[in-house]
Amino acid sequence: MFCDYHVHTEYSDDSVYKMKDVVNDGISRGLKEICFTDHVDYGVKRDWDDPRGIDYRKDESGEPLANVDYEKYYREFLQLAEEYKDKINLKLGLEFGMQRHTVVDFEKLFKRYPFDCILLSVHQINDMEFWTGDYQKGKTQKEYNLEYYEELLYLVKHYHNYSTLAHLDLITRYDPEGTISFEVIKPVITEILKTAIADGKGIEFNTSWHRYGLIDTTPSREILKLYKELGGEIITIGSDSHKPEHLGAYVEETHQILRELGFTRFCTYDKMKPIYHELGEE
Repeated sequence: MFCDYHVHTEYSDDSVYKMKDVVNDGISRGLKEICFTDHVDYGVKRDWDDPRGIDYRKDESGEPLANVDYEKYYREFLQLAEEYKDKINLKLGLEFGMQRHTVVDFEKLFKRYPFDCILLSVHQINDMEFWTGDYQKGKTQKEYNLEYYEELLYLVKHYHNYSTLAHLDLITRYDPEGTISFEVIKPVITEILKTAIADGKGIEFNTSWHRYGLIDTTPSREILKLYKELGGEIITIGSDSHKPEHLGAYVEETHQILRELGFTRFCTYDKMKPIYHELGEE
């Protein structure tokens, strides 16, 4: 089944892609199912109803720097799901950009809506961003890599209302030193995967590695192989789409890569429960 389980819209602060346009583009490209997973990053962004107000970009765009406008997001999702129900399946999700000091905020948010799928990500530590390089400054490659995975390990041990770990080795995308030796990070990644598997959670194959020019998949083939060796079976596939040209990109190629690694199935979600599909299945 051709689906995309990591899709951002104008409800994410780093996208202007309208939700209805995503749906129409998905239909035109033959997608059977889309899960919207817009960004929530407590600690560095505020909710729209925060009494302190929200921040705005200081560049010429003046775009808001805020979490999802949840009520508006949910209303539009319900409207589109009904309007297009005979053409495409739409699923409600969010991408939880978590840090250990924001766990309680996400626990509250999860209870507010009937989510189908939640992606768990780590985009910052101590409210310092990876993409700007702020977190990596003053640290060795080994230090910031191990600290990233240790943060993720803490989260999977203390937070359970998620479906899959999105772009598990995200730090590779923003590593100024290149890709660290897998042997350095393998012990902590092993613990992350064992914990997720025991908790009935999965991992995501994120197809954006192509557009970031990475030398390996996201997560890497070594992580995918380790996940399989440890008994992991739940895999979602998402483009991490923010623009029309991203939507559904390289999803079909991903099916082939997963088959080459020995996987036979991937997952979609309904009401936080995984549904298995054969790779390459129409």
